[in-house]
Amino acid sequence: MKAVLFEQFGQPPKVQTVAEPAPAPGGVVIKVEATGLCRSDWHGWMGHDADITLPHVPGHELAGVVVAAGRQVTRWKAGDRVTVPFVGGCGRCFECTSGNHQVCEHQFQPGFTAWGSFAEYVAVDFADTNLVRLPDSMDFVTAASLGCRFITSFRAVVDQGRVKPGEWVAVHGCGGVGLSAIMIAAASGANAIAIDLSDEKLDFARKMGAVATINASRETDVVGAVRELTAGGAHLSLDALGHPATCYNSIANLRRRGRHVQVGLMLGDHADPRIPMGKVIAHELEILGSHGMQAFRYEAMMQMIEAGKLAPQLLVGKHISLDDAPAALMAMDRFEGLGISVVTRF
Repeated sequence: MKAVLFEQFGQPPKVQTVAEPAPAPGGVVIKVEATGLCRSDWHGWMGHDADITLPHVPGHELAGVVVAAGRQVTRWKAGDRVTVPFVGGCGRCFECTSGNHQVCEHQFQPGFTAWGSFAEYVAVDFADTNLVRLPDSMDFVTAASLGCRFITSFRAVVDQGRVKPGEWVAVHGCGGVGLSAIMIAAASGANAIAIDLSDEKLDFARKMGAVATINASRETDVVGAVRELTAGGAHLSLDALGHPATCYNSIANLRRRGRHVQVGLMLGDHADPRIPMGKVIAHELEILGSHGMQAFRYEAMMQMIEAGKLAPQLLVGKHISLDDAPAALMAMDRFEGLGISVVTRF
């Protein structure tokens, strides 16, 4: 099969011919019909993820059709249309049995712990625990766009952030994660404020439901601007970028007893950001992380999509080929363009 492969971190990946995968006893092989590009893939290519063993095939935002199933798989068969969370739970550890597959002690991550979906076929382990059946009405591109961005944002806003109608939600960074969070917050009845450096992205954020925008390239006091707009600070704030400045601002712009959710990855030189801990203590702020979403929680999100309350397909930007993927992957750190790029031609 064709796959995007890199043999050294930071060196250009290439489309190569590699052996097709076989299913593990509890896993399946999926023919990839669409796979999204994500900055997490860029972090992996740069060597920021200790789980990756070289040579490696990246890619974790996928949708496709099951073509083979292991002998222990009971819920899935060839021909099933599926997607999968980017964090797969083993189904047996303490976290999985308590319903928290997204922090499984033995998690499986296509594109990180194993070869991923920048390929014609991908193997996914623990299939009975992790696969998600696609509604007949959902196309593969939309399903792939749920990827890690939309589901992580859904969990960040709804489950971790506990958003309520009428609350103010500040979203720092208007890439795929931030735009998803804005759409989900707006659909939940909250008032979303979009913060970014690009007027183009901020204009797009308004189309996704933001009621106000702040251009951080011109506004010297982002925290003050959020507090003024919200008459005291955001109830919920998300760092959707993963940068020391956006992390600090997201915590500092909260009102008393507000909730910060860290969604953007903090890796490499950004792994240890400065935090206003005095304010965290004095104002009883909450600092939470959000790392994917369990397969069983997809149902609530899918219902909102089918009801028309959420439209993740609006976040899709470019359709590209597998041959285009290496260059697109290497450019992910430049935050260029609007929306999500999805590989649809293999």
